[in-house]
Amino acid sequence: MMKKSTSWLLPAALLAVPASAQQVGPGLTYDEAIRAAVIEQPGVQAGELQLQARQDAAEAADELPDPQLRAGIMNLPVTGPDFLDPTMMTQLLVGIEQRIPNRGKLRARTRMADAEIGLAQAQLDQTKYMARIASGRAWISLTYAQRSLVVADEALNELRQLVPVAYAAVSSGSARPAETLEIRRALLEVEDAITALEANREAAQALLVRYVAVENPVAAGIMPPIEVDPEQLRDTLGFNPQIVLANAAIQQARAEVGLAEAEKRPDFGVNVSYGIRERRFGDLFSVMGTVTLPLFGGRRQEPRIRAAEADAASASAVREDRLRELQAQFGADLAAWRSAYQQWKRAKDELLPLARDRVELETASFAAGRADLLDVIEAIKAQAFLELEILEREEAAVEAASKLRLTYTEQVQ
Repeated sequence: MMKKSTSWLLPAALLAVPASAQQVGPGLTYDEAIRAAVIEQPGVQAGELQLQARQDAAEAADELPDPQLRAGIMNLPVTGPDFLDPTMMTQLLVGIEQRIPNRGKLRARTRMADAEIGLAQAQLDQTKYMARIASGRAWISLTYAQRSLVVADEALNELRQLVPVAYAAVSSGSARPAETLEIRRALLEVEDAITALEANREAAQALLVRYVAVENPVAAGIMPPIEVDPEQLRDTLGFNPQIVLANAAIQQARAEVGLAEAEKRPDFGVNVSYGIRERRFGDLFSVMGTVTLPLFGGRRQEPRIRAAEADAASASAVREDRLRELQAQFGADLAAWRSAYQQWKRAKDELLPLARDRVELETASFAAGRADLLDVIEAIKAQAFLELEILEREEAAVEAASKLRLTYTEQVQ
């Protein structure tokens, strides 16, 4: 009687355990991959430098312009009897001029600098947000590629154990010689599946390395939960990093409106100069003031104000469009998760027990002489590929759940 080995079915038993309780070998955990993605990713580092640049620039936002030094010779005759001969009005002039923007403009520049900092921060959070989603997805793909390889390897070993059984059956006359070819064909099919799974593992590793500076990473630790709370997710849409970024763009556009409106107010200037003349005439000291005249505002300042207001209205419209897009995407992602979750549950709870029963029944029938070896081979192979299919379904459900949490709830740290 052929003894049925159950060692390769151990990975299948894992499918009966909730995804959040399943573990793999030592290596990079899901949380570690997520955290590393927002620290080691070059795009995140670039965003941090841009934020630092905006913060440094903001320190000078409300400062006055640099003063200007004036120097030269004034009132030197170039014609007439005093040609190039200093007169009472000729002087060597040295002075300093300081332009003073109106207070509204200085305040508008400060608000503009703050808005640019807010925008840079929102852009950095958006970059982290995208890195977390991508790294989480790559980690999940790597994990299931590893688990699928375990299932396929165990199935291959189980089928190999049937090779001597087949030859023995042929020698005893209870099986046809062609049945040994069926075992070889089944082995080749499983080997093809292993080749494809190895390619999937390498692809997932390559994608994960983009976000985590680890050579040939190995996924480890517990899986992220496979279930989600749809209502809790829905309540967080208004705080999504994409909406926060759109809000920051609105604040920047409004700051530009304030800066354009400040151009309608006059700026000032002060000039202090000292004129050195011949000793017999004495030196001169001068103080002058200047003020800009924002005349013809309808052709100068007003068009800029209208343009800035249009940009602000556009930013608000973009924010509303992104919120609607996010709501629609949330509905689609939620539907995808529900479908994947139900398909995984159905396969795990209904199809897998049937496949196991078939293996047991075919094995018992073969031992009793009422079934062919081909039936046993087909049953074992079918269970192996069902195990792989269930892992694919579970991966789809876990990935959909992780995408929902990372996209709509978890905050970037």
